[in-house]
Amino acid sequence: MPDRKMTPLYPIIDKETFTTRGILVADFARELRDAGVTLLQYRDKTGTPQEILQAAVEIAAVFAGVEATLILNDRADLAALAGWNGVHVGHLDLPPAAVRRVLGAGRMIGVSTHNDEQVRVADASEADYIAVGPVFATSTKLNAEPVVGLEGVQRARALTAKPIVAIGGINRENARAVIEAGADSIAVIGGLFSGGESAGKVARDFLEFLR
Repeated sequence: MPDRKMTPLYPIIDKETFTTRGILVADFARELRDAGVTLLQYRDKTGTPQEILQAAVEIAAVFAGVEATLILNDRADLAALAGWNGVHVGHLDLPPAAVRRVLGAGRMIGVSTHNDEQVRVADASEADYIAVGPVFATSTKLNAEPVVGLEGVQRARALTAKPIVAIGGINRENARAVIEAGADSIAVIGGLFSGGESAGKVARDFLEFLR
């Protein structure tokens, strides 16, 4: 695995989620940086390559001077262009071996899984970490896969020694249980938004709870 630390909190900056709330990507990234976040992913499922690259540049500028790991969703080519630290792909997207050819050595590759067999395949691949989920029901992804529950995290832990990132419906109330089930890190999207609290405040709470 590349020399990059999987921290317990792994926020995902999802374009659709923050734009529907009228938040600018740089402002959102700044809130996370100021909260102490050092691992994050940017996800834009509908933007043009130019739009995705521009957002990647803006986020990288916010984290300049911070020892952070920046992961781009899906686009290995744009991750390489932007000089980001890695890419995250779905189990039906470009396979990790192909992603590695684009990224080269030293960058991180994550892959999403939704059942035990996919975890086994990911474990045997060049993926550096394995995302497992949705752990709980989620509203931030259309056509979401069936919920795997804490039991799914436990089974995944038994199937791989690679870092596990749990995702899907995780909030401050259930995060500790997910870590105790075997996850190394939790990915949070909608869980960063809670009532009138800022994403930065919520991220700080997560970091405190997960110490």
